[in-house]
Amino acid sequence: MLEQYFSKPDTVDRIRDCWLGEPIERYVAWLSSQGYAARNVRSRVPILRQFAAFVWSRGGRSFEELPDHVEPFVTDWVTERATGRDADRHRQFGNEVRGPVEQFVTLLVPSFVRRGRSPRVHDPFLTETPGFFTYLREERGLRQASVLHYGHSLRVFERYLRRIGVRRLAELSPAILSAFVTEAGRGLSGTSMTGLCSALRVFVRYACREGVIARDLTGAIESPRTYRLSTVPRSISWDEVRRMLEGVDRRSAVGKRDYAILLLLVTYGLRAREVAALTLDDIDWERDRLLVPERKAGHCTAYPLSSVVGEALLDYLRNARPTTPQRQIFFRAMAPLVPMGWQAISNRATHYLRKAGIRVRRPGSHTLRHTCVQRLVDAQFPLKTIGDYVGHRRTSSTEVYTKVAIEPLREVAIGDGEALL
Repeated sequence: MLEQYFSKPDTVDRIRDCWLGEPIERYVAWLSSQGYAARNVRSRVPILRQFAAFVWSRGGRSFEELPDHVEPFVTDWVTERATGRDADRHRQFGNEVRGPVEQFVTLLVPSFVRRGRSPRVHDPFLTETPGFFTYLREERGLRQASVLHYGHSLRVFERYLRRIGVRRLAELSPAILSAFVTEAGRGLSGTSMTGLCSALRVFVRYACREGVIARDLTGAIESPRTYRLSTVPRSISWDEVRRMLEGVDRRSAVGKRDYAILLLLVTYGLRAREVAALTLDDIDWERDRLLVPERKAGHCTAYPLSSVVGEALLDYLRNARPTTPQRQIFFRAMAPLVPMGWQAISNRATHYLRKAGIRVRRPGSHTLRHTCVQRLVDAQFPLKTIGDYVGHRRTSSTEVYTKVAIEPLREVAIGDGEALL
């Protein structure tokens, strides 16, 4: 593998002769498999040879000792080579060295935590209610995204209790819970407050069940008053959809990928998580069918594969998708070549909405989902049909789109409205 990047035999021999030569060669093979450019591989290997020599000079003889030498090596490297640079460039120079060294050490010592990486966020109230998150997953059957939401809400509550001097859940009272909800409500929307109060009620009820608190205090947790159908979906017009799609440069690999993603979002009203989870096995080319498994409502949906979406997917798969044994459809365009997550999918939608100059509240993948639903409502499809099409669990989720006539209102906003009379 080294011969692919270094043409001189002496160079290859020097790399292999150092005490970390074999791991460095494995690291080079890993970089190649992840799609790193040759220039990046050539720039990283000399740094690793210097790191191997540095560790050896300090008495290091095993892989397990490598993490202890990372920071001293970076400091020594920067001190010798960054003299006279300003503070920002000095820091950047250190990060350019630290990156490949930490990545290399992580492959050899999986338990090593890279600097700058957030440590695993702790589960709140772990000492007094150690089984709560297991309860959420196993008894309530919540998805991981919902469990993370509970964790975030309860960490806010945990910090509040610590700040006011409450050390044990047994000290909770209706006054404390009410004060917390009042304070939290000053910086959150009604929807966010409803979610926080819901998580707090479930937690308090569980703590009472486990005997951690003496009585059920959920009555003291009052959610803000909200009204069904009180909001307007953040959809955009079909002309704006066309403008957004025209802003995608389909000559590039990224453009081919993003064009297919946007079409999936707006044509089928898929969620970002559902697009990220799509695999090659979900496309039935013979029957022109697209399967979306494990939807939020707990079912699968099979769609007819439209010619426009099919052509975009085929263009991406043939000409832009990296060669990989993994079955997911959409991958990062730059190394490391890993499947895109739902956040990345939503961010691509946000990027093209803003690039097209489309003003919409909270732009993202759900904007295109709302647009798909609104277009079906405007076409007067039955609500049940629309809900099944986009994977709504309840018809009430679709009813909000019937509250206003979006397109006629747009015409009123930009004209005198006489044509509607």
